[in-house]
Amino acid sequence: MRYKILNAEQKVTYALVFDSGDDVMALLKSFAKQHSLKASHFTAIGAFSEATLGYFDYARKGYDRILVREQVEVVSLMGDIALYGDEPKVHAHVVLGRSDGMAMGGHLIQGTVYPTLELILEESPSYLQRRMDEETGLPLIEI
Repeated sequence: MRYKILNAEQKVTYALVFDSGDDVMALLKSFAKQHSLKASHFTAIGAFSEATLGYFDYARKGYDRILVREQVEVVSLMGDIALYGDEPKVHAHVVLGRSDGMAMGGHLIQGTVYPTLELILEESPSYLQRRMDEETGLPLIEI
């Protein structure tokens, strides 16, 4: 295990409310760029009219895509934002609830909001940097 103190000072916290039709991942990345976020974490709840999830296939070092083409509740959405090169990279996982009460989850690639999504984002005064890990083929946080 490794660690880094991210905050010994007061944190900046944002409340983001997404509207129907918003692409949460695209807008969150845009927000991160606009506000020069270098280390943040977030949680959210709400609903999607459709989504694309990913499941990482370690053997081929890529994501299998899982298309969700129905109205679902965002039971839990959490993730972080860290620098990858000079750009903020959003990494998010989600659990979605279907109308029959069954759940599905994975890496959130895309989610179209309907009717709303409420996200609380906490920024750290420090920064996190991602570097490509040759073994996994993933941009992992380097401490």
